[in-house]
Amino acid sequence: MIRFYFHPRPNPMKVALFLEETGTPYELVPVDTLKGEQHRPEFRAINPNGKTPAIEDDGVRVFDSNAILLYLSEKTGQLGGAPETRAELLSWMMFLASGLGPYSGQSVHFNHAAPEKIPYAMNRYRREAQRHYDVLNTHLSDRTYIVGDDYSIADIAAWGWIDKAGPVLGDPELTDFPHLKEWFDRINSRPAVARARTVGQDIPFQSEMDEAAKRALYPQNYPENEPATDTL
Repeated sequence: MIRFYFHPRPNPMKVALFLEETGTPYELVPVDTLKGEQHRPEFRAINPNGKTPAIEDDGVRVFDSNAILLYLSEKTGQLGGAPETRAELLSWMMFLASGLGPYSGQSVHFNHAAPEKIPYAMNRYRREAQRHYDVLNTHLSDRTYIVGDDYSIADIAAWGWIDKAGPVLGDPELTDFPHLKEWFDRINSRPAVARARTVGQDIPFQSEMDEAAKRALYPQNYPENEPATDTL
């Protein structure tokens, strides 16, 4: 059975949606990143990058959310698109992995979490996230799904971050992106989304962003001779 290392953030939620959508059996393994559990040696053996999500599948480790989606789609034969659209699928998966996700995350960080307001950084990341939203909005102006005629892992990969349009752009209703809004509502209404949103709800993950949590999430912001957190 797949062991799914999880914390309720946009990237792990993509994997949760795939698993719920396809009915793939899994064991949930919580990793409380605000407590620094992602830095423990046993988790670094699964993901050397020290981030969630990650999975183990009969001794095979896979980390990075889009890599996991590609792996699981190939393993299960589900939601991987058609052979004739494979190049298109890979292109959009890389666009989402290298563009939408990172710039959305940095927009949230600099606009909501950074200890000081840096107007250049706030504008740079939010505007670049908006540009990625606009690329998707234009692409979806004449289609139902991101790739081909069917729902696929490309839609799942995009859903994880478009779901956070409020903190990313300050526009939770996607008012400037009508085609993207229509697509999001279509994906968000799927029964598997409701199930994915319940994953881990019974786990008491830390919610307070205290000093230890900041050190756990952003250890690079602190001197190297100081521990990232005292909970390890």
